[in-house]
Amino acid sequence: MTNYGHRIRFGVEVLGGSDAPGDAVALAVLAEELGYDLVVFPDQVGEGGADALSLAAWTAARTRTVQVAASRLDARARPASVVARGAGSLQLLSGGRGMLVLGSGSAGEDLGVVEEAVAVIRSLQDTSRSRVSSAGTYHRLADAEPGPALDREVPLWLYGADTALAALAGRVADGWVADLDEVGVEGLAGLNAVLDRAAIDAGRDVREVRRSVTLTSGDAADVSALVALVVDHGVSSVVLRVRTGDATQLRTFIDDVAPAVREGAERALPPGALSSRPVRRADVRARRRPGIAYDHVPDDLVATAVEPGDAAFGKVRSTYLRGGNPGLVLRQRNAAEVASAVGFAREHMHLPLGIRSGGHGISGRSTNDGGLVIDVGALNAITVLDEAARVVRIGAGARWRDVARVLQPHGWALSSGDYGGVGVGGLATAGGIGFLARKHGLTIDHLRAVEMVLADGTLVRASATENTELFWAARGAGANFGVAVAFEFVVDEIDQVGWAQLAFHAPDPAAYLEAFGRVAVTTPRETTPFLILGQGIAQLMAMVDSSDPDVIVSQLQPFAEIAPLMQQQVVIAPYAAVMNMFPETPHNGRGEPVSRSAFTREITPGFAAASADLIRSGASHWYQIRTVGGAVADVAPDATAYAHRDANFALAVMGANAQRLDRWFEPVRRQSHGLYLSFESDRNPDRIADAFPSATLDRLRRLKAQLDPDNLFQDNFNITPARDHTRNAS
Repeated sequence: MTNYGHRIRFGVEVLGGSDAPGDAVALAVLAEELGYDLVVFPDQVGEGGADALSLAAWTAARTRTVQVAASRLDARARPASVVARGAGSLQLLSGGRGMLVLGSGSAGEDLGVVEEAVAVIRSLQDTSRSRVSSAGTYHRLADAEPGPALDREVPLWLYGADTALAALAGRVADGWVADLDEVGVEGLAGLNAVLDRAAIDAGRDVREVRRSVTLTSGDAADVSALVALVVDHGVSSVVLRVRTGDATQLRTFIDDVAPAVREGAERALPPGALSSRPVRRADVRARRRPGIAYDHVPDDLVATAVEPGDAAFGKVRSTYLRGGNPGLVLRQRNAAEVASAVGFAREHMHLPLGIRSGGHGISGRSTNDGGLVIDVGALNAITVLDEAARVVRIGAGARWRDVARVLQPHGWALSSGDYGGVGVGGLATAGGIGFLARKHGLTIDHLRAVEMVLADGTLVRASATENTELFWAARGAGANFGVAVAFEFVVDEIDQVGWAQLAFHAPDPAAYLEAFGRVAVTTPRETTPFLILGQGIAQLMAMVDSSDPDVIVSQLQPFAEIAPLMQQQVVIAPYAAVMNMFPETPHNGRGEPVSRSAFTREITPGFAAASADLIRSGASHWYQIRTVGGAVADVAPDATAYAHRDANFALAVMGANAQRLDRWFEPVRRQSHGLYLSFESDRNPDRIADAFPSATLDRLRRLKAQLDPDNLFQDNFNITPARDHTRNAS
């Protein structure tokens, strides 16, 4: 008995696409409706027929669940790089349902062309590398850029009854397909043995290569023979060859034969012997990092987990600003899976643990080197719960650009930073200093409830009436207490807003800062300006919560008079347009972010002079002041963990060298009062005391001792439990 433990799948190979490709696609759509797992299109280009990849793509567009495969692709007939791009595009468009089956053309031919094609296709799917080359005899690449970036690598199978091809499948492929009419059962057993031996000699687990047979209607009627193929020969995919127009045969096989085969195989095999859990290739497993129990990832997380050797790793390893190389990224689709991920993290407390929503965090903690990342980006639903009360439920993985787009048709908005690509989870647990803050407060001031998975895996809801202490802490220090999965906000009625972008000649940054500070604290609450100051130039971005041109101009005019204007643009636009003014870009951060933060109640001469010295030093390439105050200060300092309610200005600076930046930033810090965690990357423990007043920090530490006594969530600005628990280093 030889069974490799894979769940049985049933598929259909559609013939007739050459004459009537539309009918072939229609039959494939019917196959999905009937419950088939796989639809295969054999390539018929050499016969003047339709292209298999095109048929697969057209079918993917009309289906939702079935896997679609382009089969019997002659590795000699197309450049492997072209096939790789086409298959990658199919994989993207189909949501990960694509599959390739390569053939050699005919038995006895040199299989080097197939082996080279496999290598080229795989290399172009590995986006963890910036460039790839291949000096093959048949297929060559010269400094090519891999891509497109995929969530799941395209499975690559080989087709044929040749002994050499079976051996090649054992060495390099994800699966092998044989025509049962051509090889027979005895031939199948012999080729299976060849494949297994080749896999073992190549250092592979024989389970890495799935086995499939294609059969005709005559073979499909013998249930006992099909059960034997599964139980004794390890076949996990049974594919029925059907011509277009033969829907009756299609129905009979899936309705009568398939259930009987599945039941017979499960009865003959030990309980639980068949699994849908993926078996990664040896070359993928070779990139695993030490200290992680990869083979014990919970079953509900396996399908979306990303290892360093996976196709998706290149686009999840890093964040917006920080380059990363985590050992495992766990991507969840619901709160139950988040709880499973937290449980897995508890078993790996010797590793760094990053929590990621949008992956934009300037502090850089949402990736790491060799550790775990819990990524809630897929929890991105945005739902209106109560139209009359303007209550909206937002998943922690949503981006603020999408939130703004959903709210706009209702005439609503929610203050949310200055860039729409930021994730909801990170901002909504830290504070949320945005362009509407002076009029409407921080993002957290609109929060009515948060759903969070705690360190013990419990999903709780915190609000003003339930888990009230956690609700207090979540608004300003939430990352220390659990993984937020969803938020409920009461949003504001916001019509169109005034949006201004002004540039000034500012040769004396200290003088400009002082003048800006005087104007900002006296401007009406409707206006929230942000300032970017460099050597000789000041850039002002301001939002006025009004659609009245006279109001907008009158509130912006004092800023326009601070210094000579070099450029100006003032428009009336929806809030969503501002949040979406910058395009979404891949997160390919490099190195470590170096950022510093400070709050100040006023821009004093000392603060302005120290800032001017910092700007002139060149140690900082980014100096931004966000105005706060107004409605933010209406909330009592002890009402939330965000306690610096008296600050009128929040400063964020960034540089390339931490020591150099600190040298010039320290005089600025001495003129300030606290800091905002989202813009601070310094891991010095003193920064915790800057971020939280002593009474607030003591209260947070007591709650930490209750909810996370072992300090699971510590790879951030860590609030240690009151009893000084530390993570087990063993």
